[in-house]
Amino acid sequence: MTAIVHWVGGKPWQGGGRRFGDVYDPARGEVAARVRLASGEDVDRAVGAARAAFPAWRETPLARRTRVLFAFRDLLERHRDAVAECITREHGKVQGDARGEVARGLEVVEFACGVPQLLKGEHSESVSSRVDVHSVRQPLGVVAGITPFNFPAMVPLWMFPLAIACGNSFVLKPSERDPSASLVLAELLARAGLPEGVFNVVQGDREAVDALLHHPDVAAVSFVGSTPVARHVYATGAAQGKRVQALGGAKNHMLVLPDADLDAAADAAVSAGYGSAGERCMAISVVVAVEPVGEALVARIAERTRRLRVGDGMDPEAEMGPLVTREHRDRVAGYVERGVAEGARLVVDGRGLEVAGRPGGFFLGPCLFDRVEPRMAIYRDEIFGPVLSVVRTRSYEEALALVNQNPYGNGVALFTRDGGAARRFEIDAQVGMLGINVAIPVPVASYSFGGWGSSLFGDTHVYGPEAIHFYTRGKVVTTRWSEPELRGPDLGFPGND
Repeated sequence: MTAIVHWVGGKPWQGGGRRFGDVYDPARGEVAARVRLASGEDVDRAVGAARAAFPAWRETPLARRTRVLFAFRDLLERHRDAVAECITREHGKVQGDARGEVARGLEVVEFACGVPQLLKGEHSESVSSRVDVHSVRQPLGVVAGITPFNFPAMVPLWMFPLAIACGNSFVLKPSERDPSASLVLAELLARAGLPEGVFNVVQGDREAVDALLHHPDVAAVSFVGSTPVARHVYATGAAQGKRVQALGGAKNHMLVLPDADLDAAADAAVSAGYGSAGERCMAISVVVAVEPVGEALVARIAERTRRLRVGDGMDPEAEMGPLVTREHRDRVAGYVERGVAEGARLVVDGRGLEVAGRPGGFFLGPCLFDRVEPRMAIYRDEIFGPVLSVVRTRSYEEALALVNQNPYGNGVALFTRDGGAARRFEIDAQVGMLGINVAIPVPVASYSFGGWGSSLFGDTHVYGPEAIHFYTRGKVVTTRWSEPELRGPDLGFPGND
């Protein structure tokens, strides 16, 4: 059985480890590999390699760093199918979804290739007599990324290309559920010419996470995952004096106004609710139908939901794959049972799904609830599975209140033909990322990704311009070159004239 190990100092490394964890093929429900779980000593070894590599990488000219990133971008483009296959075999998402994940990660690599422009400082001449001032952005040192199972390639690609472009060295702790993609990325970076130790991977669980959070040589931590863990990462890292950005969970709403194109809205709801089996932080989990469109909208969503093809992610005919583990599948199914018990109307029940040839797979068919109320667990909690809830409201104001009263503020969408309503919603919604007739408003790489409320701890979003500030710190230099005729002490407080 394949053993998945760490990547330290530019090559695979077994490490001491505590034990091995199981990595499943979720479509078959079988253990496909074993992953070495890092001990604190293993983490220290990886951080040490990054610390040793940092000084030389920091001094590497921007042009040379850019050439490495361009080479990595070309290699990743050529090997995107291999990376996508790793994702599908360990996560379960269908191949088209996995290839899309790699493509969105490539956008950030391409943005990072512009780092000479992104790191330009400012200069002011003659702010006072013969005094000039300029500012620069400098790297932090060793930075870490802790990434989730649902995007094992894309989320790391949101982080490390910009971190290393800025001159930092990087330690990645991917999810232990689907770790292989991280090693493919490490191999491609090495082939692109990245010096040994600039990028490292430690496989592991909470012990590895806590070791990174407490390590004195880790200057900053980027995290994406659930809200409880994001809160822990932020509080622990900040208490250790680290810079932390911790992105948490979500309960994304999609508002459908009476004037909306209902067919387009239904298509979007099904795509955004059931894509990747609902295991996306940007998935739509609540559709808010502003009456009188509820009946017609639910009928359209149900009709499309029943036609979805669920199967092994490697099957080119499959539109939705399994969930990542048996335990998670059972947890999501438990929410469906609870929704029925609490009085919601289960329009489409995916619990009895059987996939031919895959009797042990972690499959759950798409489920659709109607007449869900805010008091219900299926509305309140982040389910992270193929469960879509429809809430009906009598007005735009009532629908907006649902969005703004929710503790999460990650993403929200509005479907309407009314430009005035859209503009009003853009101003009113207390959410970090908005889509107008776009169900999954993930920003392009030249903007930054992040929510509000319990969806983000810290004040900096990932990738885009905000990442440049997160992975660097500012320095302001005030310069005066003395002139012989002006020499002599002056004990007065320096002015600006």
